[in-house]
Order: sequence, then structure tokens, then C-alpha cells
Amino acid sequence: MFSEGNIIPVNIREEMKRSYVDYAMSVIVGRALPDVRDGLKPVHRRILFAMNELGMTPDKPFRKCARIVGEVLGKYHPHGDLSVYEALVRMAQDFSTRYLTVDGHGNFGSVDGDSAAAMRYTEARMHKITQSMLADIDCETVDFGPNFDGSLQEPYVLPVRLPMLLLNGTSGIAVGMATNVPPHNACEVIDGLIALIDNPNITVEELMQYIKGPDFPTAATIVGLNDIRQAYETGRGSIKMQAVASFEEIAGGGGRQSRTAIVVTEIPYQVNKSDLILKIAELVKDQRITGISDIRDESDREGMRIVIELKRDAKPDVVKNNLFKYTQLSTTFGVNIMALCDKRPRLLNLHQVLTEFVAHRVEIVTRRTIYFLKKAKIRAHILAGLIIALGSLDEVIELIKSSKTTDDARQGLMSKFGLDVDQANAILEMQLRRLTGLEQDKIKAEYDELIKKIAEYEGILADRQKVLNIIKTELLEDKEKYGDERRTQIIAEQGEMSIEDLTPNTPMAVFITHQGYIKRISLDTFERQNRATRGKSGIKTKEDDDIQHFFTAMMHDKVLFFSSKGTVYSLNVYDFPEGQRQAKGLPIINVLPIGQDERITAVVPVSNFSKDANLIMLTKSGYIKRIELDNFSNIRRNGIIAISLEENDELNWVKLANPKDEIIIGTKCGMAIRFSIEDLRPLGRSARGVNSMKLRTGDEIIGCDIVPQNYDADLLVVTSDGFGKRTKLSEFRGQNRGGIGLIATKFKTNESRLVALTIVAENDEIMLVTANGIVTRIKASDISQQGRPATGVRAQNLVNNDTVVSVNKIITPEEEDSIVDKVAPKTTEEKADDVSAEQTKLI
Repeated sequence: MFSEGNIIPVNIREEMKRSYVDYAMSVIVGRALPDVRDGLKPVHRRILFAMNELGMTPDKPFRKCARIVGEVLGKYHPHGDLSVYEALVRMAQDFSTRYLTVDGHGNFGSVDGDSAAAMRYTEARMHKITQSMLADIDCETVDFGPNFDGSLQEPYVLPVRLPMLLLNGTSGIAVGMATNVPPHNACEVIDGLIALIDNPNITVEELMQYIKGPDFPTAATIVGLNDIRQAYETGRGSIKMQAVASFEEIAGGGGRQSRTAIVVTEIPYQVNKSDLILKIAELVKDQRITGISDIRDESDREGMRIVIELKRDAKPDVVKNNLFKYTQLSTTFGVNIMALCDKRPRLLNLHQVLTEFVAHRVEIVTRRTIYFLKKAKIRAHILAGLIIALGSLDEVIELIKSSKTTDDARQGLMSKFGLDVDQANAILEMQLRRLTGLEQDKIKAEYDELIKKIAEYEGILADRQKVLNIIKTELLEDKEKYGDERRTQIIAEQGEMSIEDLTPNTPMAVFITHQGYIKRISLDTFERQNRATRGKSGIKTKEDDDIQHFFTAMMHDKVLFFSSKGTVYSLNVYDFPEGQRQAKGLPIINVLPIGQDERITAVVPVSNFSKDANLIMLTKSGYIKRIELDNFSNIRRNGIIAISLEENDELNWVKLANPKDEIIIGTKCGMAIRFSIEDLRPLGRSARGVNSMKLRTGDEIIGCDIVPQNYDADLLVVTSDGFGKRTKLSEFRGQNRGGIGLIATKFKTNESRLVALTIVAENDEIMLVTANGIVTRIKASDISQQGRPATGVRAQNLVNNDTVVSVNKIITPEEEDSIVDKVAPKTTEEKADDVSAEQTKLI
């Protein structure tokens, strides 16, 4: 019984208000919403931390899930065991989680809605990516607090290296609010993060050049670019998802005719496959959908396959549209990016999520560096004492021998050598074997190394940019480890304008520097100039950087980027960062997933891909290969192999060509060889190629160009000191592949070298680019026509020890179709119209 003194009257309305607010905040902060920094709710964070404490790393054996659940319940999460097990199971389901954080062994459920086996049967351990989420947790990088009973400490947030809120997404219902974040592709998110670090003022629209949209574990298709944009800009939106369905002809058994079937291989995220099939059968039974004769599930370990067989008189497109209309083959994902920022719920857009993560990583790297610095200073302090003692070894030994007690010895060392307690204890605890000369050298070497590390750590803490560089380096490392290809295709909704629809197809100039900066500028920026002028600055380079590649292309063109490692990447011109003439551009790694040890050595703009067109590849060592252009019409985001290379060789030049054309190759010492493309048989992507020409000692190949069939034009050659000339192509007679070639030019000075050769016509325009980024645009006719042995005339005036590094012809709108259209089959009318020599020019 309560005594009268223990009963306190309260207003029930006020008590309900207060208690409900307390309950609501407990649910919001402690259960339902993720932290924006690590993307985890408390239960998931506690599961991963408990597994880490149990030592359940990917290289260790699996352990029973019941053991994990018991550890989490008993130490960190005083709630129901079923809720903990369900959270654990979801982290191990590849159809629920984009990047698995738990490696499950046993029955963990299925996309048909089957539940996982009881926790006493299933086993688990940490997945590989989980190690990056818990890296440096023992380095005082995050704050810890007491668990529910105060007996243990647990982390408030994990020191994740990747933004798991975006990578895996999350969903949860709190009190008065909810969250629903879709999963994303790791490579795209990392590229977006690096772009944000390089430019904190980047817009959501610009971020979408890297992060195209959600990437669901069940793949499928997202329909609608505007919906993605709205969700990223506001934090809320609705994204339409569709299954991937195609038509197949199914052979009829028992003499029956073949029938058309709709085969579904990918379904939208969070759709139950079994319920979907039952729904379709129910609609057919109720005659809401007609034309279906049979439906069966042929899914197996190889993948999903739902076969919807159609009646002979059915219209496949109509049936497919009705399935999308009435079933979950087409559904929506409601985006609501609600997360905890400083323990407060907040609706975030894409830019804010990435900014919060970068701030988290800055704190982690800073605290980790402080931890390493503190450890290094403590160790260096001890070693400094040991070095002092070793310098007076006989005196130290005599002092210790003459001391009656350890305390006397300690006090003696401190007073005689000016040591503190820690240093004196280290000397007293030092083993006799460390008194050898070799061990003494090791102590001194360790001390010197620690001094260097201390300076390095202090330098990092003093410079925020160094912290950001470390973050970018770690992001690129994780991209290499955990990045994969996009699974979910994104298409524009019918009637929706695509980026290409909204972008005028205008000519552009594109610059790439040796240090990997890229930008595009409208070609109208550079008006025509006279020969021997200094030119305009086309790009502002760093002091130790210069132009490596310059080319012109139409805005809608696709550009193939070939790397020194023989890999080819693909990107649309309108996806390049646009800049002003004085801007240096953006790092190319922001738009292309190239490795740290490779660089872009050749670029080829392509308006369309034809099986009749060829690419000619030339390596630094002189190997040449012919390959059909169609091999590169569908390039993965991470690139594909274009050519096999020998050790120390590089792919440096790639050109479009017609099989009836010829190629002319130039060398640094002014030699050139011309032979027919037909001398090269087409090879596959994995082939190395054959030898192109014989090189004299000290000479090397500097470039090549294609000579179109029956093309009467000139060969323009330009030297490093700005001299150029046009020579009739007829002066370069055809030779056999592998010869030494003919003299193409002579030089004004011994230091001069040939830097470029290209085929030009009388009315062509060219752009010369110097190492300092100076651009000159002139008519080819402004450069005089001279014979092979001549030195040429001044094509570009150079100052401050500048040199010419690149020469390119300018693409005009009329030439945009380039060689690909020239080799495509033509109608009789087209052939009749195709009489102008201008139309046969090679771009």
C-alpha cells in the first residue's frame, strides 16, 4: 500500500504530454532513425560492434547467430531477441542489402518472403566491407558511452570510411516521422564525394553527374530522371521502379507451335516474388488481364526467371503494359532522407548528406592522427631516455649495481641523467640483450623514424587540405576494394527530356593536362588568328603541369578514352566539366574511374558506332593493331581492355580509320612511314598487334594520322620550337610495314623535335597548344607548302621557353558525322550527292 506521503498529485494532461515526448524522442534517437554519419540505427551498430568484440572477422570461422544475438542483448540492446535477429538477418540478405555487412551461412530467407531459419541453426561473421566500417575504432576516433546498465562502454557512432546511409539505405518508422533512404552504387557515391571535397560549393545538379540515382540490390529499372532530381534536391520524392521484362519465343512441345512469352529477370526492390506471381494469377483468373496462358517460376541459382506464356492471339506489348499497370512489376520507392544530425532528426538533401559524412571523416582522420601522434611522442620520449643511457652505458650499469633497491636505482638515474620516471623505468626494465651494438642501432633507427612520423602527423594536423587528401586516398582505396558495376538501369520517362535533348549539339574544345585535369570550352571562344601570333590562353595550368591532350568534338559525341594500361573508358562530351578559358578544370578521376597508376594517352570522339569502321592502335614501342570500332559500343563504367601490352609498353595513339585508308606514322627525329590499313588484319581486344616501323637508336614514335583513300591533301608537321610546314602527301610514297620510313622534316636547332603530324586540306583550321596552355587557331593555308627536307615556317610565336605540345584539326558541324558515316552503306541518292571532296575528309 502506498502511504499518503508517497502520492504526488499531477495533472494527467501535462504528464501525458511529457511522457509521450520522452517516449517519442527515445524511439527517434534510440531505435528508428539512423545517424547520418555512419548510416546505422542503434541495433545495427550494436550488432556490428558486438561481432567485432567477439573477433568474428571475415577470416575467422562462422559462429551461431544465437551467440551473436545473446551478446547484443546481454551487453548493449535490452530489447526483444527477435528484433535483433531480424536486423542481423537483413544485413546478410543480398536481395535486401546492397553491400552486405554480415556474411551469413545457412537459410537467411529468400526474395519469395520465406523467413530465415531459427537463430540456433544459422551462422554468421563480419563481411569484408564491415572491417572498413570499424577501422580505427581502437584509436580514440569516436566517443564511447555507458551501456544500458553502466557496466560496459559502447560507441555512439562507428568510424566508417564509406557513407553507408547512401550505400545501403535504410527504412524506419518513428513517432510522427519516418525515414526511407534508397541504396546507391559505391563507385558513384565515392566519385561524388571526391567531387564535393574538391568543390564544396558543388550543386546537387552537378553531383548527379557522378551519382546517377539509386542502385537497388535486385537491379530492375528506374524510370524518370526528374523524380531522382527532386528527391536529391529536397530529400523527399517518389522514384518509379520497373521490372526488367523481355519477349522470348518458347518452343511448343508435342508438335505445338511456338509461343511468345514475357520473361521477367529482375523485379523492383522490396517486391515479394511469390506474392507477385500469385497476384498475376489472380488478375488472370478475374480476367482483368487477358492473353496469358501460363505462368511459372523458373528461378534458380543462376538468377531470377519468371516466364509468363502468352496465348497465340495475344498482343505482347498490351499484356506487358497491363502487367506493369496492375502488378508490382512497376511500383514506386518513396524517398524520405530523414536522419539524425547532432542527435536531432533532420530532412537532408544529397549535398547535405555528403557534407555531413565528409565532416565526420575529417573528425575521424584528425582524431586518429592525434592518437598516433600521442603514441609516437610517448614512444620517442622513452627511446630518448634509452639513447641517453646507452651513451653512458658503463656509468648506468655501475649506478644500478651500486644501488641497494630499485627505487634507489630509479632516483639515481633521474638525478644523474636528467630522466623522468617513465624513462628511468624503461632503462631498469631493459633486457641485457638490448645492450648489444646491433640492438643499440635499432633503438636509434626507431627513434629517428618516430621523429619523422611526429613531424608528418603535426603537418597533417596543421593543414586541413592534407586531411582531405587522406580522405580522398582512402575513398579511392575502398572504391578499388568494394566498388562494383551499377545494377539498376536508369531511363528517361516517356515524354521526359533527356540531357541530350536539352543540350545543343555545338562544337567544343576539350583540354586534358598531364596531371589529369579536364574541361571543355565552346569552340566559339577561340576566334581565328594570323600565323605566327602568340595565341590565347586556353587553360590555366599549375606551374608543374601542362597540356597533354587537346581535341575538338560535337557536344553529343561519345568520347573513348584510352589509358596507358590499354584500358578504354567512355563518356559523353556533355558530361565533361565546362570551364572558362582561365580555369584549370576538374580532376579527370571525378568523371572517369581510372586507376592511380594509369593515365589517359589517347582520345577518340565518335558520333556513332559502325561495324565497318576501324580503330588503329599504336603503342610506345611501335606495335600497331587494327580492331573494329563496334567492339567498343557498349563499355562498362569501369572500362574494358582494348589491347594487351608487353611489360613497360604503353598504348599512346588511337585513330578512326576506313579499311581502304592508309596510315602515316611519325617519329621524334623527323622520320615518317606510310602504309595501307589493309596490311593489318583485324584483331580482337586481347591481341597485342604487330610491329609498325623500325626505329633508330634514341628515336621514338610521336604520333600518327590516317590518310583517307584517294585523298589529295597535305601532311602538316610541327616541331617543338613552333615551326611547321605542309608537304604534299604524294611525296610520302607507300612502303611496306616495318620499314625505316622517309625524312619528314629537318630542324632549326639540335634541341628541336617533331611533336605532331596531321593530314590537312587547304580550307582546314588547326589549333596549336603549348605546354603553358597557350592556344593559337589558324588556317592550314597560312602555313606554306614545302618539300620533305625543308624546315618550315614559324607557325606559333613562343615565349618564356614555351614549347608546342599538341596540334589538332578543328571539327566543323558539317564534319560531325566523321569517318563512321563515310564507311556506312549508302543509298543510290546518297552516293549521287556524295561528290564533294569535302565529304570524304577524315576527322
